Amino acid sequence: MHNKINYVEFPARDMDATKAFFAAVFGWGFTDYGEDYAAINEAGLDGGFYRADHCASVANGSVLVVIYSENLEDSLERVKKHGGEIIKDIFAFPGGRRFHFSEPSGNEFAIWSDA
Repeated sequence: MHNKINYVEFPARDMDATKAFFAAVFGWGFTDYGEDYAAINEAGLDGGFYRADHCASVANGSVLVVIYSENLEDSLERVKKHGGEIIKDIFAFPGGRRFHFSEPSGNEFAIWSDA
């Protein structure tokens, strides 16, 4: 584990909406540590959300976290159904396709597939 990334943290303007979104779209679970922090469970990489007034976006220089999907179109529909906003619709890149979205707290993520 030495020198390996093992935890990421994201701001959350609306903790409840953010947790509900990721639980519905990706099946993630959460462990609350008070009202201002929720650790992410079952996401592939450990991390958490902390209450904050700002959000992470590529336009502001943020790192982009990219999630893998076996069915990109299904993932796109799930994101929209549960309150996500599509920032960049599905596009091709060397190795696959992806789209970018923001979740209810405004953080930008992407979902990609090689299928």
